[in-house]
Amino acid sequence: MRLEGFDEYMRQMLAFDAFGSIDPSLNGLQVGRREQEIQKVAFAVDACMETFNRAALWGADLLVVHHGIFWGRVEAIRGVHYERIQRLLEADLGLYAIHLPLDEHMSLGNNAQMAAALGLRDVEPFGRFKGATIGCRGRFEQPVSIDRINRTLFSGTENAIRVLPFGATEIGSVGLVSGGGPSAIDEAIELGLDLFITGDAAHTVYHRALESSISVVFGGHYLTEIWGVNALADKLGADHPEIETTFIDVPTGL
Repeated sequence: MRLEGFDEYMRQMLAFDAFGSIDPSLNGLQVGRREQEIQKVAFAVDACMETFNRAALWGADLLVVHHGIFWGRVEAIRGVHYERIQRLLEADLGLYAIHLPLDEHMSLGNNAQMAAALGLRDVEPFGRFKGATIGCRGRFEQPVSIDRINRTLFSGTENAIRVLPFGATEIGSVGLVSGGGPSAIDEAIELGLDLFITGDAAHTVYHRALESSISVVFGGHYLTEIWGVNALADKLGADHPEIETTFIDVPTGL
């Protein structure tokens, strides 16, 4: 597969155009490569030097990330920004970023994948953001404990940043917004959900959740956003078995 074919493949699956005016990320190919053919594609959450080095060591032709290196502003190519781009060019390693279109997707997205892992039913869009929805919500067939939810998503409560157990002890309904989505707590309260799961913790959520009797799990930005890139890797491998894929895990604990 050539790079332009990969880009077309991704754009057919994910709603890049729908987020063009509200997503600060430069979705798509951020750094090209001399050789246009790709045979090995690595997937990761973050564009960072450790991820670049490990992708290059594996022999990747292309690295697909959720968080790229361009965020809607002009940035001089110097310092860390220069070193990152230099490393990609030296390794002839292309960089491809997919931000909000990957949060939003209702089967391959971070939130949809977490909902599937939990076994939620009646899953539908949730999490309003600048006129779009980027998360999802659903219900359990039978209520479950927060501890079980945390074991399923984060391998245990101890790996989440913080849990606010302010609502029902048995959870019947859940709203999910991966990454930086604390503001969606208001929508979760409006809908009467039992639990709201997001990545980043926010001080302002505490009393809002307490006074509304809703539980919250701040699972960590990283751990709520490994899901989409893993799903994309599996999808690419299934659709194009001639391409080798891998996931590069570089957890931050945040």
